[in-house]
Amino acid sequence: MPGPHLLLVVVAVCLIKTASGFANGKVSPACGDMTPQHGHDSSSKPAPYNITLDKPTFRPGDHITVTLRVVPTSGSISFKGFLIEARDAGNPDGPAVGSFSLLNPSESQLLHCGHTQGSAVSHTSKSKKTEIQAVWEAPKNPPSGVQFMATVVQKYKVYWVQIPGPVVPVSHSPPGLSLKGCGRSKSCLRDPVGCDPGRDPLCFFLSFTPEARTVLFELSGPADGYLSFALSLDKWMGNDDVYLCVRDGDSVDINAAYVSGRAHPELASENVLSDTAWQLADGVIQCRFRRDILLPRQIESRFSLDQSYFLFIAHGRAEDGVIYRHDRQPLISTHQTVITGLPENLAGSRSPLLIKFHGVFMLVAWMTTVTTGVIIARYFKHDWPETRLFGRRLWFQVHRALMTLTVLLTCVGFSLPFIYRGGWSRHAGSHPYLGCTVMALSFIQPIMALLRPATDSSRRYIFNWMHLGTGTIARVLAVVAIFLGIQQQALLLPGPWSTGVLAGCVVWGVLVDLLLEFHSKVVIVSRFKKIVLAVFLVGNVGFLSVLLNTIRHV
Repeated sequence: MPGPHLLLVVVAVCLIKTASGFANGKVSPACGDMTPQHGHDSSSKPAPYNITLDKPTFRPGDHITVTLRVVPTSGSISFKGFLIEARDAGNPDGPAVGSFSLLNPSESQLLHCGHTQGSAVSHTSKSKKTEIQAVWEAPKNPPSGVQFMATVVQKYKVYWVQIPGPVVPVSHSPPGLSLKGCGRSKSCLRDPVGCDPGRDPLCFFLSFTPEARTVLFELSGPADGYLSFALSLDKWMGNDDVYLCVRDGDSVDINAAYVSGRAHPELASENVLSDTAWQLADGVIQCRFRRDILLPRQIESRFSLDQSYFLFIAHGRAEDGVIYRHDRQPLISTHQTVITGLPENLAGSRSPLLIKFHGVFMLVAWMTTVTTGVIIARYFKHDWPETRLFGRRLWFQVHRALMTLTVLLTCVGFSLPFIYRGGWSRHAGSHPYLGCTVMALSFIQPIMALLRPATDSSRRYIFNWMHLGTGTIARVLAVVAIFLGIQQQALLLPGPWSTGVLAGCVVWGVLVDLLLEFHSKVVIVSRFKKIVLAVFLVGNVGFLSVLLNTIRHV
């Protein structure tokens, strides 16, 4: 049986081990309640230490520098041991959240608390310290807020447990979107061309950055209700993979959806998006998220991101999270692009090519050729009296050629929207009705001309008045239709200056007509008329060029 001296030695060794067992910072058993196993109560005095952070908010994956230091007013009270954790602010007794990395491995070490490696930081020795720092990394799916806590040991019997630090809310705001990396590390689609989402609140912006197994999408634009983009196999909306950023009060819901035909988007039942973030400011919606490049086969409505697609950007009204038809024609990329392909600066248009040609043909027909043809017939009949072309007087041949060209341009231009739409447009208002009327009158005019009576016929005046009346009505209705046409979704020219240019073109023609009418009452034949005609053509072509160039860029 051991003697009493040996028993005392064993007890002393055990006590020494208990007292100094955590001097190396291996305090994992204290992860839960963060209380040192010192056999004494924590100090009831105010803690002379505090926790500071370098960021007021965080996003998933963000890094925050955490500093534990002596309160400046406490003098030089150092500490020997510490334990730092981040907890769910809504459940401070729950497990540690996120993970840490070290800034000074000689004074601090990582602990495995709960299921996460590096979820806490502790000391490595009992050396005196006045400040310690570590970097906390937010998890991918963080709680709504995180509170940092620290247990600090000043000496064996003097310590403070769970000193509360700042509560840091998760931020739904994406980092400021910019053009940095466009064409180099990410692909970008913008409207207007060259706009900067960081500076221009009217800029519609979509970027996508391929990563290892995911793609990071960023979307920004002015919208009161929702902003969305779609991946499509063609330039028609329908059967598309859609991603929606929908405003719901003071927040934004980010969801994947699928459009079948022309039906309302159906929200995806599976959550395929991660790292979602959003921001609302000054009428602009910004959102970002990640999506896996490849998804399981059972998720049939999602497209694989390693394929080639057209890109659509659309926006519109939303109420209580429910979206309505988009306000404008969607912005559509000019060509297909592979989402995981080489970065590029993409170009897009809100107006389909067929609709652009529709506008071009109608503008040329009813702003230039018909106006010039009318001026030739009305004021140049007595010029070139002996000059003939193919056996007919020159003025008549020029007039007939211009009017024939007007009818041909009108016929082709009239058919293009029907080819594009595949039928009648229910959302174009009175524009198509006026267009049909103009088309009918355009057909009537040449038919009347073919059936006109002889020049010396007693009924010739009837033809003259009907020809003049039908032509005038057609011109007036055509001008009204064009003014309405440049406000259509499919060909929405930037206003109000484009409307002003069109009005200037119309007024220019009216002024020239009035000037020549006044001149005809004074002098029948004069070089002045030819000068006026030349000036009219120069001005008319100038107005027309501005409008056609505007159509080219919408």
